[in-house]
Amino acid sequence: MSKVTVVVEPEKIDSESLRKLLDIKGCGSIISFVGLTRGEADGVEVERLEFDAWEEKLPSALQSISLDALEKFGVNSVVIAHRTGSVEPEEPIVCIHVGSVHRSEGFEACSWLIDELKRQAPLWKKEVRADGAIWKPGLG
Repeated sequence: MSKVTVVVEPEKIDSESLRKLLDIKGCGSIISFVGLTRGEADGVEVERLEFDAWEEKLPSALQSISLDALEKFGVNSVVIAHRTGSVEPEEPIVCIHVGSVHRSEGFEACSWLIDELKRQAPLWKKEVRADGAIWKPGLG
């Protein structure tokens, strides 16, 4: 099994199937984060999020931050997946699984990974709401 698995998914993220890709040999913990589309923002109904990505660069950006997490936190393995296209409320947008010997470095790595993804990944998000569409500022 690979130490890092990256998935860019235009259709659907299956968190459980992705977790099975994690290399857990020697691990004492699996830490997971699944980010969902909220059905409301600022008191207004959200119909969907639309993600635009620099598709040639996104996999390598996710690979790079995952490799950095292995080194920085000493975790065993990372599986990271992100949706592109249209994502409805309550559907997964992003999934991160971290396999680690101990939970503390797993939690740190998982938290750092989502922050870095939002900071570095070439993704842009449009929120389609009952009152119109809004491009959200920044990456991720």
